[in-house]
Amino acid sequence: MTSSIAPRETRIRRALDHLRNETTDEYDRITGFRATDFTDPVIAARERDLVFGRVPSIVAHSSELPKAGDFMTLQLPRNKVIIVRQRDGGSKVFVNLCRHRGALLEEQEKGRCRLFSCGYHRWSYDTNGELRTVTRGSTFGEIDRSRYGLIELPSQERHGFIWVVDDADATIDVADWLGPEMDDALSQYGLQDMVAFQAEGFDEPVNWKIMQDAFLDGYHIQYAHPNTAAKHVHTNVQAFEDWGRHCRFIAPRKTIDRWIDEDPGDLSLAKHVIETHFLMPNSTLLRQPDHFQLLTFRPHPKDPGWSRMEMRLIVPRCEVSGMDEGTWSKIWAKNWKILLAVLHEEDFPLLRGSQAGMESASAGPMLLGRNEVANHVFHRELHRLVSPADEADRAVDGADDRC
Repeated sequence: MTSSIAPRETRIRRALDHLRNETTDEYDRITGFRATDFTDPVIAARERDLVFGRVPSIVAHSSELPKAGDFMTLQLPRNKVIIVRQRDGGSKVFVNLCRHRGALLEEQEKGRCRLFSCGYHRWSYDTNGELRTVTRGSTFGEIDRSRYGLIELPSQERHGFIWVVDDADATIDVADWLGPEMDDALSQYGLQDMVAFQAEGFDEPVNWKIMQDAFLDGYHIQYAHPNTAAKHVHTNVQAFEDWGRHCRFIAPRKTIDRWIDEDPGDLSLAKHVIETHFLMPNSTLLRQPDHFQLLTFRPHPKDPGWSRMEMRLIVPRCEVSGMDEGTWSKIWAKNWKILLAVLHEEDFPLLRGSQAGMESASAGPMLLGRNEVANHVFHRELHRLVSPADEADRAVDGADDRC
């Protein structure tokens, strides 16, 4: 395993060597975990506050709000929010709540508006969050309107994504959170120039960590997806980069097989791999040869047995793709349909079963193997966020007693 930034072709050849030798990059130890990590309401509350209430996570691709006044609403782990495109081209994230009596301000999932108006007493707010109208103000009484605008959460756009910290009292610095390695990697992909062809969310009776684990796992492909993904991607073969909070790894597609017994020389093998990026705390970004897929996982605001997964298909814009609009739409619609089928027919049923199993009273201790490197990184970094510093350091040093 390596923590440095290696050229992509070098990393691909390391994955090819693993394929030849039936090996993979490995973590330095096996670690253990408990079923209660996925079922305990106290643990879930700490994660909502100490993870999502403190660090940036992705809530949308910038292209989903193309024009001033475009908005979308979301349930985050701690707050219901409105994300809205500003007149100056920026974006803001507000708590979806009228400051008068706390009514939900906007109920639509997405739309466009010039102001937000509460259906209870018709107070209204500008899209920049300022309180604009107090209906029948002469009888309501005098208030300082500057104190009763919409409550804003810290947010920032970077690398084509909108990031949020789910606490109005927090601050945000996405570049600092990503660190130099991941920030540099994302800066090279031109994600800000692409478009989210399709984005959809799914509420499932599964803890968010079970979801996140599944989409970092290259160990299950042959067994859980024998007639779909396993026909195209090798199982249990990864060339890994551990960057602390985040990681990146390459998995070979089966089109690379001709080079197992033949030296590719200086030929680029980029089209023969999938490159996965884990963006702590809750996103998996898959770099395919000609597009990206973003998968995000958010905990339910109360129930540890539920979560929301969002999937986005991020592709080159039609005008730069070299395709006419009809062909462009047809290709990506077909791709989306395939992704949905695998998700609903294979992934979700398996993960629902995992959650059901974790809720057994005598589940017993369980394990992460050395070959499950990205899962180790996820749980290691999560442990650092939710645990006292001395306990987190002890676990990272190999003294985790949960094995």
